[in-house]
Amino acid sequence: MNAALELVGTNVLPDTLRATAVHGTVCFTGMLSDVWSIPDFYPMAVIPNGVRLTAYGGESSDLPAEALQRYVDLVEAGRLPLTIHQVYAFEEIAEAHRVMEAGEAVGKLVVRVG
Repeated sequence: MNAALELVGTNVLPDTLRATAVHGTVCFTGMLSDVWSIPDFYPMAVIPNGVRLTAYGGESSDLPAEALQRYVDLVEAGRLPLTIHQVYAFEEIAEAHRVMEAGEAVGKLVVRVG
């Protein structure tokens, strides 16, 4: 692959880098695994020759409203389907967090507020 968006975390970043073609780019932006660092990180051993690694850690305010609206419109039209594992009431947020931490969810966890 020529490009990859790494959303899981540092524990799988080396695999993603190895799966990326020479002159390809990996953008590291996610920490779903709650693994925040690579122990004894040695870039020459982790980043393959010719593969670029970049990162993005911005805020939602960095995304133009029009770009966000395009995604919302695609989801609403059913053209960008999202898998929802379960919808929780706000009072069930502790259970939603437990499911997330245990890695039991297949898809998004939604918590209704109000």
